[in-house]
Amino acid sequence: MNVYAVDFSQEATNPIAKFKDIGSIINVVIPLMTLGAGLIFLAMLIVGSFGYLTSQGNPENVKKAQGTLFSAVLGLIIVICAYVIVKIISTIFNIPLWI
Repeated sequence: MNVYAVDFSQEATNPIAKFKDIGSIINVVIPLMTLGAGLIFLAMLIVGSFGYLTSQGNPENVKKAQGTLFSAVLGLIIVICAYVIVKIISTIFNIPLWI
């Protein structure tokens, strides 16, 4: 009797098979999210700086630009804190991460 089946546990036939545990998924997702957050921070920093430079002393435009810069820095701080929390949790639960 011939059985025609594909073994999905092999990495050659199923690329998702390389994710054997939660640590391997985190090792892929966290660096991508950190890179995305860094790029968003850079874009917000450029937009806020450009708004500040082109405000021409108008208090309303200066306030908007400062709000943009503050939000960018606050977002970066949140991302850094989230990264540290993931590292602490991985240490506590002994999840091997190489991020």
